[in-house]
Parts: sequence; C-alpha cells; structure tokens
Amino acid sequence: MAPALLTAVDSTSHIHLIIGSNPLASARCARSLEVGAKPILIAPENSSNLHYGLLKRVEDHQIQWIKRDFEDADLKTLGREEVDYIVDAVFVTSRARNAQATHISTLCRRLRIPVNVNDSSNLSSFTLLSTHTSGPLQIGVTTSGKGCKLASRIRRDIAASLPSDIGDAVERLGTVRRRIIEQDYANEAAAEIDAEDDDAGQNAAFNKLITPSDAEAAKARRMRWLSQICEYWPLRRLAAITDADVDAILAAYTRETTHQPSPASDKALLNPGALDARRNKGRIILAGSGPGHPDLLTTATLKAIRSADLILADKLVPGPVLDLVPRRTPIHVARKFPGNADAAQEELHQLGLAALQTGQTVLRLKQGDPYLYGRGAEEVAFFRTHGYEATVLPGITSSLSAPLFANIPVTHRAVSDQVLVCTGTGRKGASPDPPPYLRNQTVVFLMALHRLQDLVASLTTHSTSPYPTSTPCAIIERASCADQRVIRSSLEFVVAAVEEEGSRPPGLLVVGLACEVLGKSPLKWVVEEGFHGLDGLDGLDGGFEVLDAETGGEAVALRGEKMEAAAVVEAV
Repeated sequence: MAPALLTAVDSTSHIHLIIGSNPLASARCARSLEVGAKPILIAPENSSNLHYGLLKRVEDHQIQWIKRDFEDADLKTLGREEVDYIVDAVFVTSRARNAQATHISTLCRRLRIPVNVNDSSNLSSFTLLSTHTSGPLQIGVTTSGKGCKLASRIRRDIAASLPSDIGDAVERLGTVRRRIIEQDYANEAAAEIDAEDDDAGQNAAFNKLITPSDAEAAKARRMRWLSQICEYWPLRRLAAITDADVDAILAAYTRETTHQPSPASDKALLNPGALDARRNKGRIILAGSGPGHPDLLTTATLKAIRSADLILADKLVPGPVLDLVPRRTPIHVARKFPGNADAAQEELHQLGLAALQTGQTVLRLKQGDPYLYGRGAEEVAFFRTHGYEATVLPGITSSLSAPLFANIPVTHRAVSDQVLVCTGTGRKGASPDPPPYLRNQTVVFLMALHRLQDLVASLTTHSTSPYPTSTPCAIIERASCADQRVIRSSLEFVVAAVEEEGSRPPGLLVVGLACEVLGKSPLKWVVEEGFHGLDGLDGLDGGFEVLDAETGGEAVALRGEKMEAAAVVEAV
C-alpha cells in the first residue's frame, strides 16, 4: 500500500456533510467547527437518539440539522455557491459497514468529493490525522487506518517531547521571516522609484546609500541565518525568543540594508548563551519526603534531592532522608519552634527566592505530602507572585502509611467504609472543632501529641455526637523510622498511656473500630517498639543506589538491624 499524501487544507467556510447522530458525529462536527468549516448534520428527527453534544450545538445555532435520511442530491445541492453547490467533504459516522455507506462512498468518489467512512479505510478517500496544535504549529500522525488509538498515543508522546511554548516560537520566527520579506520588497520598490527619479534629472544621491547588489547580499545573509537557526538550534532555545528579540532583529536588519551604524550597546543578535540562560532560570520544587523511611521516597523526589542546588527542609524530615543529599548541596533546616513558625516560614521563602534569582534549583523538602497540612499551596502562591511556578511532587502521607505500618486497615468491610483526616492542632494553637462520631468511620488526627488531652476531651465530651470512651485508638509515633512506636489503647486510657510512656514526636492518633481489625488486646494499652514494615524486602535487589560509601554503609547497617520485639505493657 502506497503512503498517503499528507496535506493541510484551508477549510474556512467549507461545507462539511456529517451523516449520523452518534458521538463520532458530534466529534466530527466539533472538528469541522475548529477549522472554520460549516458542518451540516443529516440525521432523522429523533432527539432521543441525537448525541447531547450535537443537540447543544444545534440549539446554539452552530450547526445546521437536516432532519431526515441522506439523499443523493445532498452532495450537489448543499454546498457553496462558488463551487456549484457541491459539498467540500463528507463524513459517514455509522459504526457498521452497510449498503448506504458503500453507496455514499461511490457517489463521493464519482464527484471527487473527499469522503471518510467510519472504520472503513477501503471506503474512505481520506482519513483524519491525530493532531497536536500549538499556535500556528500543527503536528499530525496517521497510521493509514491501522489503528487510531496508536496514532493518538504516538501523537501524545511527540507533543510531550516539545517545549510547551513552541507555538509562540513558530509565530515569532514566522513574523521575522514575513517582515524581512516585506522590507526587501519595500527596498526594491524604493530602488525602482529612485531610478525613475534619477532618469528625470532629480538628484537622488541620498538614496544611493545602498546598491542592488548590497541589498541582495544582505537579504541572502538574513534568510540564510534564519534558516540555519531553525535547522540547528535546539527547540527549547528557539522557544526562548521573545517579541523584543524579534524587534531587535528587524531593527538590525533595517540598519544593515540602509548602511546605518549599529549602536555601541548592540550585542550579538539572539545570543545562544543569553537564550539558554532564560530557559535555565531558577526552578522551585516542592516535594514530599514521605513518612520517614528513605525507601519510601518517590523516585521523582530522590531525583530532585540529587540535582538540587539548595535544599530547604522541614524540621521533621528525618536524618536518613537528609543523608541522601550530596555533600556538595547546602541544606537549610527550618527553624520552627513555638511562636516562630511564621518567621521561619518567611525565612525559607526569602532564602528560596534569593537562590532562584541566581538561577539555582531549589528543593523545598517537606515531610509527608506537600499539600496535606504542609503549607504547600501557600508556598506555591508565594513563588508564583515572584514569577516562579513550582513543580510539586507528591509524598506518601503518614495519615495512610502510618496506620498501615501499625497493622491498622483504615477501611475494612463491615467495619469502616470511610476515612477522615484531621489536624490535631488548630490554627494559632486553638483546639480544632471535633468531628461527630460515626461508627463506620476511621479518623486520623495529624500533629496530635502535644494537645492530646484536649483533643480526646473534645471528642468524648464536647462533640455534637460524642465518641464512646471505649472507642479503640492508636498513637503512632515516628512512623517507618527505626524507632517507630505504636501505643494501642482506647479513648478512655490513651492520655494516661502517653503520660506513662512519654511522647516521641512526630505522632498521630487513629480513632475507630478499624484499630482492632487485625488484633484486639484486653489490656488498657500495649506498646509496640520498632519498625518491621519493610523487613520482607531485606536481601532483595533493586533498592536506591547510594550516593557514597559512607552513606551507603549507614543505610545498609540500619536496614540490617533487628528491632526489639514488641513489648506489651499493662498500666498499673
């Protein structure tokens, strides 16, 4: 089979005949409208079968609906007057191959009308490409009828590899080319006028600054230069060209063609280094470091840790994660303590902004997930106001992973069908409003340890729907770290348990019947020491590649240690 002739057709005001009333017909109408054509829909009058997208466009008077079956005369009577009323293209959208589709295809071929029949390449004289559009740039992919889904996949991969603003670059470079040509025509016209004036005896010495050979040489140099940068420069460099660059190019071209001196301040046009510096301006990345164990980092966050020029870390990001930072990379740990949280946050903002303005890549490393009680959105908004759009990388949140590592399934059939994540610390230190009690709900309170007594009191006595004091609960501290601790109890005894055992922040409180799904103790509370959640991976290949021998040795030793057996303690 010979390859198809790919073309770009100006379809402005063309008449496209759409036969059918299904979702594909709606898509074909939408595509026709996108390219400036006028779709005419032919389908029987039965609104119940008409796709809602078509019905909406009919109601908005975007498309004309002829409420009947197709007739042969439609091909030669519904088109534009300037082409003797023959339609410009026909789309048959019926799903099954049938006699009507074959008949329409035969008529269209006889009249040389382009026709596309759904899922029938042998009846179609053309196929639609899977296209990506960015300004004046259009990229089309076809598999010649072998698979539209594959064409769509290939098109997406191609589009993903292009700079997001490549369409703007095409527009600007097109403007340069067009205006150079216009200037050349203007110079040629001026030269002809000068010649006529000279023949008439008028002194035109002031127009003799440029000879025809000079103009032709300048024109050739400019067009050759433009062709070379389009051919050889990286696309990301081309995408960095601005409107100011275009004006400077055209001003320099005008000076050259008229032999005007260049200003002393002029630098090389479109200096590659300057363009690359624009694309390589500072980058801010917000990343979640997960609950604590370095093996629970996402690979995206690990990549950011290894490539950042500056790392601004939360105080609670554990040491094993910070050990992955290359020695050359400076780390600033947030100096947050009671009463200084806002000042410490502002300090991080200013440190990050200063580094960004020098072109550095700044990683804001946060515990857990950046958007879950992590001020992530506030930081995105801050840097956005200063011209930097943050890349936000998710992290495994302790609200779900900590219960998992404590053998607590936050949802379980016939026990809990919903999960509520709350903060245990209200704004400005105030106690948060307690959620009402639901027997089928698991509630996870983050940042719950330092106000635990007030929190439990609000749940059991101050809530609009108080929690029974017998409700099972668990305190999970330093989840996934080597010194993880789980205290299993009930709302009646959990405060006394923490007072007796002491606090080991950061920690969270899980409340609900799900706490007893995989184990129930008759004791007032039990304490389980150590983290075993990844023991099953010991000895398996495929872990993170360590940065240096020293860090790697520590990590291996940590993973190789056997934690203490769970201790069971009964309150006296």
